[in-house]
Amino acid sequence: MTTLSPVDILRQIARLQQTDGLFPSVRRNRSLRYARADTNVFFTAVTVFTLQRLRPILPAEGQALVDDVTRKAVDAYPLFKNKDGLDTYNFWPTKPSRHFPNGHLFGRFDHFRIPDDIDDTAMVYLTTTPDEAALLWLKKKLTQHANGAVYWVRNTFPAYQSLRAYSTWFGKTMPIDFDACALSNLLYCVYEYDLPRNQHDADSLTYLRDIIRSGRYRSDPFGCAPHYARPSLIAYHISRLMQAFAIPELEPVRSQLIADARQLLNQATNRLEQIVLATTLLRLGERPPVIDTEAIEADFAGFNFFIAGLLTAYETPWLRRWAHRPITQMRWHCDAHCWALVLEYSMLHE
Repeated sequence: MTTLSPVDILRQIARLQQTDGLFPSVRRNRSLRYARADTNVFFTAVTVFTLQRLRPILPAEGQALVDDVTRKAVDAYPLFKNKDGLDTYNFWPTKPSRHFPNGHLFGRFDHFRIPDDIDDTAMVYLTTTPDEAALLWLKKKLTQHANGAVYWVRNTFPAYQSLRAYSTWFGKTMPIDFDACALSNLLYCVYEYDLPRNQHDADSLTYLRDIIRSGRYRSDPFGCAPHYARPSLIAYHISRLMQAFAIPELEPVRSQLIADARQLLNQATNRLEQIVLATTLLRLGERPPVIDTEAIEADFAGFNFFIAGLLTAYETPWLRRWAHRPITQMRWHCDAHCWALVLEYSMLHE
């Protein structure tokens, strides 16, 4: 384990928070020798979400640090709110749009501007206190962009094309996109606030259950979660949902998820990857081997939690054939979130 206490780790996270309330991150494409500092709400919100879920088991000083980090982060959220004032959120600042910030090419073209999405929106809602009117509005908004509401998904396995699951995007013209990790985060929001459930929720759970049962999340992780694209991260997100809520639809794959996580843990070489898998097992009621987190920072640079495929949204078959290749993807790294993952594992293990 590490010699750092939970409060030490929280102080490190707090030191990384910028004056604008955001945690710095970097987007990279090593194949193109490309690296840029990135301004996004995702890593700030997901870091705060992780810390808030640990808050009840932290000492008083740790709780105060979480509260301070949260307050500063929440103050930054309006920068990412829908450009027309709706209660959805974008990955990047919206007024004015700052897609691909600090870059020289992609940010110049509206073609690369992305719509608001369920992932960032769910994380903002989960780390704030939305009122009932906003929550019910969001639930209705989600149905308007779900599969089959206007368009049908094409970029998924044939077995799932008729599922009325939620799409990643809120954009009117954006193709329907299924992502297991984003769906897990959205369903966490639905269950957290006990929102009325419907066929879209049921079909989203069917999707999560079947990608585990069929093994597709291991054989084709990009096809199951194109914005995360690793079995470890899919298992991590689904197990987080399963630990937080009793969801009968997911229980049939619990034993398979445990067996898969153990096998993946034995194969993983990066210690952050090992931590993600060990945390998955802890959430599922298992006791994984202890991960050595001494000088864990050495493994941060080799770990990414989120990716963006420049060709992911395209439905043209010849373009889709390139979408899963690293040369067409950006990969994000955030030290603060890496520390939050270390803290989460340490607290759950103890």
